[in-house]
Amino acid sequence: MRIEAVLKRLRKASSTPVGKPPTVRTTQKQANNPAFDVRTALYGLLGCDITQIHGLGPYQTLKLVGECGTNLSAWTSAKHYFTSWLCLSPSNKISGGKVLSSRTRRSASRAAALLRLAALAVGRTQTALGAFYRRLSARVGKAKAVTATARKIAVLFYNTLRHGMAYSDPGASHYEENYRRRVLTNLERREKSFGYTLQPAPTSG
Repeated sequence: MRIEAVLKRLRKASSTPVGKPPTVRTTQKQANNPAFDVRTALYGLLGCDITQIHGLGPYQTLKLVGECGTNLSAWTSAKHYFTSWLCLSPSNKISGGKVLSSRTRRSASRAAALLRLAALAVGRTQTALGAFYRRLSARVGKAKAVTATARKIAVLFYNTLRHGMAYSDPGASHYEENYRRRVLTNLERREKSFGYTLQPAPTSG
């Protein structure tokens, strides 16, 4: 299914009364948006509001649906099959039980390119996805951070479109708190293995 076929179905759907999607997350419009309300038409066609996922605006969602189709049942899972098809999952090369390489495969997929653009856009937001992108970018570089964030957005897109998941962003502070908790848990596990006791530093004043 290509974007022309989706536009044809959306124009038909836009003339049919449907329920309203959830409250719009942003009112920013793009210069190349179609003349009709893409977001409402997509909601009528798909039965879910993918634009609630940060990084995916109405027109970008339209192009993504045009590349992937409206039925994702051909991929039985998001993390293994769908992201692998998009070449956003690591392609592990193993020899003798040792991982020699875990790079992602190169791909000319337009869907993957759209998801990478979404990852770049979400990296500038104060969201959980944005915090994930910035922390990973500082640690392993922007290229790997874009791929990893695009993979997360692909999983959210798959679960929303196929399973009707309602996405709600927990916020950047929630992600940072969870990250801090995971780091502390790992430190506590390591200190016990070495026979030490971890204590917070005394506060001054």
